[in-house]
Amino acid sequence: MKASKERAVLYPGSFDPLTLGHLDLIRRAARIFDKVYVGVLVNPHKKSLFSVEERVIMIDRIIKDIPNAEVVSFSGLLVDFCRQLGIRHILRGLRDAGDFEAEIKVAQGLTVLEPGLDTVFLGTDLRYSYLSSSMVREVASGGGDVSAFVPEGLAPLVAEKYSQLSKAE
Repeated sequence: MKASKERAVLYPGSFDPLTLGHLDLIRRAARIFDKVYVGVLVNPHKKSLFSVEERVIMIDRIIKDIPNAEVVSFSGLLVDFCRQLGIRHILRGLRDAGDFEAEIKVAQGLTVLEPGLDTVFLGTDLRYSYLSSSMVREVASGGGDVSAFVPEGLAPLVAEKYSQLSKAE
């Protein structure tokens, strides 16, 4: 799993769930980099809709047609995971100026922790500039159809997850 001399990038996030905007960034990054790692963050402080294992399985199925993309999970510091993989580039998507303001601060902090670690910003395709995982969860929690927001086959899984949650309450 360790990157060699290839130009590899890590696209970290919670991806809870993966959206069409995320998938668009993965596809575009795969045209730029030799290897794209989709890094599903294990965050014990955040209540997720899907478990890390479920997200990894879902993303793996969705990106199977992108030969140079691979999904991995990680916990701890992002810079430590990049060192472990031998990665020198991180990918972040930007939907608007607010994203840029937040992401540039993170990128600058990362380079203090790991000099030479570069963050590559890709502007979001206009079709997805409004889209976020939290919006998908909000629509789904109210019983709405999220099929226009997530990759094919994922909407029924999101709906089923909310159905299970409402039965458990």
